[in-house]
Amino acid sequence: MTTRKQIRPFHTVLVANRGEIAIRILRTVRRMGYGTVAVYSEADRDSPHVRAADRAVLIGGAAPRDSYLDIAALIEAARRAGADAVHPGYGFLAENADFADAVDAAGLVFIGPSGEAIRAMGNKAQAKRLVMSAGMPCIPGYQGEDQSDEAFVHAAADIGFPVMVKAAAGGGGRGMRLVHEAAALTQALASARSEAEVAFGSGELILERAVVAPRHVEIQLLADSHGHVIHLGERDCSVQRRHQKVIEEAPSPAVDAELRARMGDAAVKSARAIGYIGAGTMEFLLDGEGRADAGPPQGGTTTSGGSDPRSGGARGPQFYFMEMNTRLQVEHAVTEAITGLDLVEWQLRVAAGEPLTLQQSELRLDGHAIEVRLTAEDVPAGFLPQTGPVLRWRPPVDGHDVRVDHGLVEGGEVSPHYDSMIAKLVAHGATRDEARRKLLRAIEHCVLLGLPSNQGFLADCLADAVFAEGTAVHTGFVQERFGTQLSERAVPGIRTIALAAFGALASKMPAQDVRQPIVASALGQRAARVTLAQGSARWEVRLQAQGAQWQATVRRIDAPADAAAHTLALRDARWNDAERTAFSAECDGMVESAVLALQADAVQLFHAGRAWSFERVSERKSRVAAGGGGAVTAPLTGRIVDVAVREGETVQAGQRLVVLEAMKMEHTLTAPIAGVVAEVCVQAEGQSSKGALLLRIEEAKA
Repeated sequence: MTTRKQIRPFHTVLVANRGEIAIRILRTVRRMGYGTVAVYSEADRDSPHVRAADRAVLIGGAAPRDSYLDIAALIEAARRAGADAVHPGYGFLAENADFADAVDAAGLVFIGPSGEAIRAMGNKAQAKRLVMSAGMPCIPGYQGEDQSDEAFVHAAADIGFPVMVKAAAGGGGRGMRLVHEAAALTQALASARSEAEVAFGSGELILERAVVAPRHVEIQLLADSHGHVIHLGERDCSVQRRHQKVIEEAPSPAVDAELRARMGDAAVKSARAIGYIGAGTMEFLLDGEGRADAGPPQGGTTTSGGSDPRSGGARGPQFYFMEMNTRLQVEHAVTEAITGLDLVEWQLRVAAGEPLTLQQSELRLDGHAIEVRLTAEDVPAGFLPQTGPVLRWRPPVDGHDVRVDHGLVEGGEVSPHYDSMIAKLVAHGATRDEARRKLLRAIEHCVLLGLPSNQGFLADCLADAVFAEGTAVHTGFVQERFGTQLSERAVPGIRTIALAAFGALASKMPAQDVRQPIVASALGQRAARVTLAQGSARWEVRLQAQGAQWQATVRRIDAPADAAAHTLALRDARWNDAERTAFSAECDGMVESAVLALQADAVQLFHAGRAWSFERVSERKSRVAAGGGGAVTAPLTGRIVDVAVREGETVQAGQRLVVLEAMKMEHTLTAPIAGVVAEVCVQAEGQSSKGALLLRIEEAKA
């Protein structure tokens, strides 16, 4: 039985989310004069979103299932705090039909579509069937009720490889696998099912023909309760890694007015056909070459059905429906920038029963906007999610014409329980290149120290010549442009190394007036030596003080003996704050600035637009590797999903050993060497902390 959706005025809004999106929603809710309520888990007691609301309610433990996914706890929190409306944000329960129904049944206003609409579009298989009946073009594929491996193998043979395996109940790259050949399909199905179960609570899958080098373009919709539906243009989300968006922009460089009208019309008709209310997004793959890859239906597959979007003599690329997101999108800010509309405001107005006041013919797109997602990830390690302390967080707000949405605070921590996205930066300009330039400069001044992030990678993407030109970008852009470079760690320059060593030494000196140059009278004529390491690379830095002047000599000690040393002159070095977190110095005649964070055995430095992390070799903790190169340790804190080997089993290098789930993603760990499994330290469904020994392999003897 479907619960009737509550649409009426309200006075207090509970935001059933956390982090940057909770803060962003609370900002508009407060501006419109509503009361604000936040919720938080045990892990989020000190999070900024808790302090951003009039009141906040503890809803449970750190794990999402014990807090942000607990429907009863959220309804009770609204009751306790006196809230009569609930905004779900994105992620967690934002597209959970049972949650929307529960909110309505409790007599509260759900600021989003009805549970019925969420249910209709939340399952990719059902959604494709519904929009096809409204004339929407869809990629040929299989969305049958028979979920056996045999059914998928048969369907894939009919569709033709490569195929894309997708979770029917969700998106965001989770439960998605690209399969190039039949032999790899069964394993891909098992992995996708497992990840989909964890992320969405459903292991149902669909198959789609893989469209070669498409663009990912989506249409933003607004629909009121009076039958009025409009679109707000498109966003291009083609720059992705692991099927997850990295950079989004509006409008798309590949979409002209005629194509925008065709895509917008198809999206509006489909939304109207299901009686959609609220903000939502139709996502499409755009075939840049104008190819209609769809062949005739075969076996258990289905084709697009309906009318060809290029019918009536229209020319241009073909677009294919992928899915509908029945919520606010992460990238909604770029649409706000070019339309001048606050999408959260319109979500609130529609939920209260107000009609849309904007007609489709009145839509005007102003300039261009680009957004990047800052994530806590180790890029060279395959974009592996990271957790840890936020030692320094200095977003580029002063002097940079950018919007920064975040939920970070210095002294806080990035938790292993939630998504790895920690902030968004958005730039708007009269032209695409102006927006790109603004965003590039801003990300180069975005300081995050304490754990790895994709900050440098984002800067590289924005500076890339193909991205700057715009029209040749597609969903394979990252791999095509960076390839093996993604696994290579950036090498610091001599100035960076010298400043890192100087900062480490200067921070140990007695406190000095920040208005005065840093001096080291205690050293006298003696030189100090600081040895830094990054992976297998080591540098010795000799620092000689002469009053307010310093001489830094940098030598690579893991290089050949005759490798040249580099000497730099440092003058007028000063701390920029009393806490000694940032300093500047004239380095060989050019003033350099840096932000510093020290740990027991590490030096972290933000310099020249990048974050760098070095080990202090003299203070490095003794690390005796259990079993040498055969030790397999946890790259991050998480849950053990599967242990694929047993003690005494012979394994080959690269063989699958353990599957670890953390930050909503599965990570497969493989054997570093061939040999025999000598020790297994974990079991399925157990927990493991970052760095913990999972198993040990003894190398096979010749």
